[in-house]
Amino acid sequence: MTAPAHVFSRTQEQREAELLPELVALTAHHRANCAEYDRILAALGVTGTAGSIAELPWLPVRLFKHHDLASVPREEIFKTLTSSGTTGAEVSRIHLDRQAAADQTRALSRTLQTVLGGQRLPMLMVDTPSVVKDRRSFSARGAGVLGMAGFGRDHTYVLDAEGRPDPDAVARFLGTHGNAPFLVFGFTFMVWQYLYEVAAAHAFDLSHGILVHSGGWKKLADRAVDNATFRARFAADTGLTRIHNYYGMVEQIGTVFVEGPDGDALYCPDFADVVIRDPETWAEQPAGTPGLIEVVSTLPRSYPGHVLLTEDLGVVHGTDDGYWPGKRFSVLGRLPRAEARGCSDTFTEAPDQAPAQASDQAADSQGEQAA
Repeated sequence: MTAPAHVFSRTQEQREAELLPELVALTAHHRANCAEYDRILAALGVTGTAGSIAELPWLPVRLFKHHDLASVPREEIFKTLTSSGTTGAEVSRIHLDRQAAADQTRALSRTLQTVLGGQRLPMLMVDTPSVVKDRRSFSARGAGVLGMAGFGRDHTYVLDAEGRPDPDAVARFLGTHGNAPFLVFGFTFMVWQYLYEVAAAHAFDLSHGILVHSGGWKKLADRAVDNATFRARFAADTGLTRIHNYYGMVEQIGTVFVEGPDGDALYCPDFADVVIRDPETWAEQPAGTPGLIEVVSTLPRSYPGHVLLTEDLGVVHGTDDGYWPGKRFSVLGRLPRAEARGCSDTFTEAPDQAPAQASDQAADSQGEQAA
């Protein structure tokens, strides 16, 4: 890895000024190269340019479950990614050419290097090695694990091949690497149950670790564990304080919104932004008012995914007033009655507490591109 480049540097004013022309150009690019996208915008009466990021025409993210949208010739498609829908559900299909795949992998790497640094660190994977070995069950979860593995070295799995916690393996890893920085990756629910609970029970010292996790908080709700509790308990019982949650999706592959070091909120990388919209009027919501999350990124060129309205609820807490500049925001959960989805949703507990087989959907967000 090369030296990290800081990608959380633009104020909101700079973001508007620098991203808006790129996004307007991207809209024109996709209209010229994706007939379906052009027909959608024509039907919506979109004709001119936009005066702000919030005025750009958006697509509902669910559209990619029902329509095959690409802005490159079919013969140039290098990779097609699918989202992590529940078993039997429709999945999004995202088409990348070689340039798009390279650009988005590079962007993800630059984003994560901001919090990880430029060196590959020894890595604890809060999962089982079978999640990436058994191709029959290779899923969003497996792709996420495999993709993140590229940011570390000397990988040790917290669970054994049968999915049972392996405290001895963790102890051996800490004995070798625990006195210097090391990387920990896992999906939020699994990190709590299979790392926090094991580490607390065995008095493991994780104080030199950097934890990167994702997947939402739904599975921890019945344990009364929210983000503040998660961070506080890890700090008090294991010494782990460098914790970064992130939010991303396959429909905007390569773009992840990362939690700041103080854990107050998620932040947008320099090439991305979010807009919170009223779910009835679609107007932009002011800071402090929840609504639907729209994700905006200059990365998608091979498919029209640069401005997407998600089915997730969120809220902007403030702008240019946090650890990094730009909007500070939180994800509040799924829109009621929206389809459950995401890497962590492919995990269920078996009666013996071992992870059940993941959903058989192939490949996912923020894993497949880096794999």
